[in-house]
Amino acid sequence: MAVAFALAACDRPSPEPRALQLEETASLRPLVQEGAPVKLTNVARPNATAAQAESAEENACPANMVLVEGEYCPKVRHQCLRYLDPPGRFEKFRCAEYAQPAQCLSPRRTMRFCIDRDEYVAPGNTLPENHKSWTHADQTCRAQGKRVCLESEWNFACEGEEMRPYPYGWKRDATACNADHTDLVDAEGNLKDRRAPPGSYSRCESPFGVRDMAGNLEEFVTIDGSTPARPAMKGAYWQPSRNFCRAAQTAHDRYYNGTETGFRCCADLADE
Repeated sequence: MAVAFALAACDRPSPEPRALQLEETASLRPLVQEGAPVKLTNVARPNATAAQAESAEENACPANMVLVEGEYCPKVRHQCLRYLDPPGRFEKFRCAEYAQPAQCLSPRRTMRFCIDRDEYVAPGNTLPENHKSWTHADQTCRAQGKRVCLESEWNFACEGEEMRPYPYGWKRDATACNADHTDLVDAEGNLKDRRAPPGSYSRCESPFGVRDMAGNLEEFVTIDGSTPARPAMKGAYWQPSRNFCRAAQTAHDRYYNGTETGFRCCADLADE
């Protein structure tokens, strides 16, 4: 990938800006995606004892997945107190600190689902898979009995009920995640591969314990309510970017892939 393409095409503000000083983002209720939704069955039965119920709840999701449960706000307002970049095209691109608390501008709704703790790593490998498109993510997730995450699910797994702007909090920290690197291109002008193994950045963890949702790889999701399913990309990657839970890149189609693209999967619970 040439540097001009990497910087201008893949990390420019999306056609519908989602990282303005007053951030407002709305999501629709999830609709059925392509293919039948997956249901997971290892949840507590109504007549189980308290200890059994607690144990079942802890294991409601398959290994290496995290249970995300709570009240999600579809439309949120974040106010940036201070930006990092000088005046110009990207002056409101990276926020150093957001005001607390965020404002919920819509009724909350209950969400309960499973999400991969880490970006997808192929068996036998240590780095998350890159050069993956939305179509590849869809096929790989389905093969595991999972599905591509909805954008609203990804948002909630990243920000929690507190509606954090960054998975780790309210102030941008260049050392918390695999992000904000400036040595980006090789001698041929191609984007350097700066992926890190899952868990390399111990503080890059969301309120639910989901890792690397800011930086590392830019992850494909499905836009809520889109028919046919339309992709968005979340979390940005290792360059100086928004790395903001609500920000999304929507300029690419289902088949786009690059050094910076990857994914993680979600799954429904049997009682949902």
